[in-house]
Amino acid sequence: MSDPTAPPQQQASPVCPRHPDRVSYVRCQRCSRPVCPDCQRPAAVGVQCVDCVREQAKTMRSATTIFGGRVTDTPTVSYVIIGICVLVYVLQTMSPRLTSEISFVPVLGESEPWRFLTSAFAHGNVTHILFNMLALWMVGAQYLERLLGAARYAAVYLISAIGGSVVYLLMSSPPTDVATRSMWLTPAVGASGAVFGLFGALLVLNRHLGRSSGGMYATIAINAVLGFVLPNVAWQAHLGGLLTGAALAAVISWTTPRERRRWQWPGVVAVLAVLVVLAVVKYAVSADLVLLG
Repeated sequence: MSDPTAPPQQQASPVCPRHPDRVSYVRCQRCSRPVCPDCQRPAAVGVQCVDCVREQAKTMRSATTIFGGRVTDTPTVSYVIIGICVLVYVLQTMSPRLTSEISFVPVLGESEPWRFLTSAFAHGNVTHILFNMLALWMVGAQYLERLLGAARYAAVYLISAIGGSVVYLLMSSPPTDVATRSMWLTPAVGASGAVFGLFGALLVLNRHLGRSSGGMYATIAINAVLGFVLPNVAWQAHLGGLLTGAALAAVISWTTPRERRRWQWPGVVAVLAVLVVLAVVKYAVSADLVLLG
């Protein structure tokens, strides 16, 4: 028999598993373990512990945009591109030789193919880089990167930059004699081709979504006119970027339905492959012209 005069046994106070020195009478709604204030996370009903929140996050799929990219509120790719362009411009001012090392020159593109892309991160003057970075921020960071997701947005930007260089190459030819001034020997720099690629992508994607792009048509028209009026403007690269960006956006929008989604990245790679083939053929034909000359 129990002794009614014996003192009752004291029950141990519940403690947080992660912080055993802390008493907690609040329990996780998922695992029912005690959880201290530092380990509590708000839930639909009550609170959950950090361990349960972490395990639940592993089983949840990331939210995606309409085109299949991961939803993001921070335009990281745009920040990185702007940072690289600014850094390269600072290095250009410190060492002018850098510009000649990374600019795109058709005569050098075959032996130094990195120039097709590196030229998009160099600029000729302050106005040049300010205009391009402003356009990149307004169209890319504020709209397209959030619409496409980081990976697809980066692909559109970088491949459009290459497309601008390829069309600049296609519209140049080796000089017929040493006295002839030719685009074949003229360097081109700037992110304009890539930015125009964003313009082209925006037009196609907005059309797919049923959104208006009236302001962008006006922007493209104004820049097209300036390309013929102002000196030293590589309008050929603008055209190449615009067409490439539009082509990439057409591939992305066409493969938006889930049954076609598996073809999205192969389609993007196919656009890049077409650019490579065009450049290879151009150099082959140009070599024959030089030999005949």
